[in-house]
Amino acid sequence: MMFAYIDPSVMSYTVQAIAGVAIALGVVFGVFWRKVKKGTNKVLRRDENSGKEVEEEIEIKNV
Repeated sequence: MMFAYIDPSVMSYTVQAIAGVAIALGVVFGVFWRKVKKGTNKVLRRDENSGKEVEEEIEIKNV
């Protein structure tokens, strides 16, 4: 039977690599989702800001 020694630094590097890939995939999915959502809103001619309330602009006057 052969036993392999795995150095703790190798495991740390592996965990960091897996975390980096997971974060990168999350960002790619988020960007893709926004583009799909924007495209469907454009095709369906919907305004994504139609249901939002808009506050009046604040005017600051120097006295």
